[in-house]
Amino acid sequence: MPFGILDCKKMEVVPGTAFMSDQDDLPPEFAYIPRDQLKHGTGRYKNVILVPQPSDSPNDPLNWPQWRKELILLITSLSAAVVGAYGPMLSPGFVEIAHNLDITLDVLAHSTAWLILCIGLGLFITNPLAKIIGRRPVYLVAIFIMFITCIWGAAVKEYDSFLASRIIAGIGMAPYEVLVQCTIGDLYFVHERATRIAVWNLFLLTGISGGALVAGYIIEREGYQWTFGVCAILFGVLGLGVIFAVPETAYRRDAVVPVPVAKGKEETEEGSVRNMRLGREHEVQLQHVSSFTEGGHGSNVTEQATLEAAERKHTYWESLRVYTGRYSRAPGWKPFVRPVVLLFYPAVFWGFLVYGTVITWIVVFSVVNAVIFVNPPYNFTISQTGLISLSPFILTIIGELISGPLNDWICIYLTKKNRGIYEPEFRLPLMAVSLITGVVGFFGFGASVEYQTHWSGPVLCFGLANMSLVFAATCVFGYIVDSYRELNEEAFVAINTRNLLTFGLTYFVNGWLQQQGPLVVFCILGALFVFVTLLTIPLWIFGKKFRSFTGRNRWLQRFMNDNE
Repeated sequence: MPFGILDCKKMEVVPGTAFMSDQDDLPPEFAYIPRDQLKHGTGRYKNVILVPQPSDSPNDPLNWPQWRKELILLITSLSAAVVGAYGPMLSPGFVEIAHNLDITLDVLAHSTAWLILCIGLGLFITNPLAKIIGRRPVYLVAIFIMFITCIWGAAVKEYDSFLASRIIAGIGMAPYEVLVQCTIGDLYFVHERATRIAVWNLFLLTGISGGALVAGYIIEREGYQWTFGVCAILFGVLGLGVIFAVPETAYRRDAVVPVPVAKGKEETEEGSVRNMRLGREHEVQLQHVSSFTEGGHGSNVTEQATLEAAERKHTYWESLRVYTGRYSRAPGWKPFVRPVVLLFYPAVFWGFLVYGTVITWIVVFSVVNAVIFVNPPYNFTISQTGLISLSPFILTIIGELISGPLNDWICIYLTKKNRGIYEPEFRLPLMAVSLITGVVGFFGFGASVEYQTHWSGPVLCFGLANMSLVFAATCVFGYIVDSYRELNEEAFVAINTRNLLTFGLTYFVNGWLQQQGPLVVFCILGALFVFVTLLTIPLWIFGKKFRSFTGRNRWLQRFMNDNE
């Protein structure tokens, strides 16, 4: 029971558990691991065994040059930043926009709610498609939709057409809110992922906060139409980046991974027990593996490596093909249904509650800030209302600079302390930081607005609430990526059904705020936040047992298998 995590004795290989550390103080039962067959990291990670183990193919994304990986991450993250800005960018000018379109503030808030709903529904289309046909075609279509709808939004003069442009844009926004995390899983090893997830999250969340910051000035000086114009320009430039620098990252890899084996299964000539062996990822996912035979398995590894090494490296233009084949052999309907089933996985449901709650409460800020700060006692202008977002912008950057590297460091440290065995639960300790900053942010905002403190009070609390989201997102997505590596697309869709929750709350939050006041509203939101965050404790204790239960269920394994 390492660090309070309950072990599982019913399954030889628990999904997500991996052997990562090549340290000298390994216990005797690990002495027979054939380390010469395992690939290791480089530099300061030279003693870290790579998980997943890359193939020998030059076309395997795990083997691509580091600069190419980082360029792909940069382009997709920048696209996510503009997507993040697109949703709340109109919030500083809600009063003026409602007047120009001849509608009420509630009706304009409803347009944001419908946008959020369409993002959630769009995920059920775009992510399963990415699972079947790959990431690249989905990215290309999505950024084209965003480019067109931004031009549409800039030209429209009636609310019905304005609403239609926002609804269609939701479909284009969906992949860049979720699919980037799957691309990170395609390109990076376990010990690298938290930092890259933090980078993507940094771009997305600073886009959300920084978009309103910049948009306030644009709306005040040029009119709200130019917020769409600027987004169209950015999507046009980034679209060229996706076309020429973001190849397909999905890859069918029968990778070799080190996995623990139950005691008593194998005996050496001296009678000692072997507790580690090499296995293949599909074996880990689908079945208890047969006994390890050193000569037989070694020949399989050699044969696989020979075939992969002989594969011809794609040319630059070949790598830019829009369609590169089918990546799932499962019937076409399965990837579309799996997110619903995955929502009943305890870990995924926890991620839905935590991430969904925090980000929904953050969206509430963007809906109510214009109403709160343009009225007495603050009487902010549009540009000043936009400047409120400077607080979450700065604190989001600070949070991202800390959360990703610290999360990776904690994982490596705990893995070493755990005799080289990595558990995905090692991603969860930073939820404590999320809890502290979130409590101050949500409760503090409600109290400071209710009692009309100096504007710096609610503005600082707004920023701390956003910092809470940073740490929560790093923990949630890091945990899910490592626990259900082959089901990332479906799991992220399940988690992001939180858009339905966000839709419901943003639809009526202004009326709720007027009826009961900010103190009651944000205390209720804060209490719900504390409750779902504390669910991390039972997940830490029982998480491995939960993963074992879903891994042992034969029906689930057949249903989730891409080869059936």
